[in-house]
Amino acid sequence: MANTQRGEVDAVIGGEHRVLCLTLGALAELEARLQAGDLVGLAERFSGGRVSARDLTAILGAGLRGGGNAITDDDLARLSIEGGLKGAAEIAAKLLKATFGETA
Repeated sequence: MANTQRGEVDAVIGGEHRVLCLTLGALAELEARLQAGDLVGLAERFSGGRVSARDLTAILGAGLRGGGNAITDDDLARLSIEGGLKGAAEIAAKLLKATFGETA
C-alpha cells in the first residue's frame, strides 16, 4: 500500500498492484529523458495539463522504478493499465501532484 506521506501512489498496471514514487533519482531520470533542464522546468512542462503518450510512459516508468519496480519503459508500454489511457493519465496526475503539489 502506498505511503502518501512519501509521495507514493497506488496503481494497477499489468494486472498487478504497484506502488509508484517520484524519488530524487526518478526525477533526475525524468529531467534527462524529457530534456527539462531542472525541476522547475519539469514542473512547468506538466503544469499546463498537456501530456504526450511519451510523457506518460516516462512519468509512469520513472515512478514505477522509484517505487521499487524493476521495469523498463518499453516493458511498461506493453502492459495494460487499469482504466486505459484515461487511467494512465490519472495515475500520472496523482503522481505529479504527490510530488509537486497542486501546481502540477
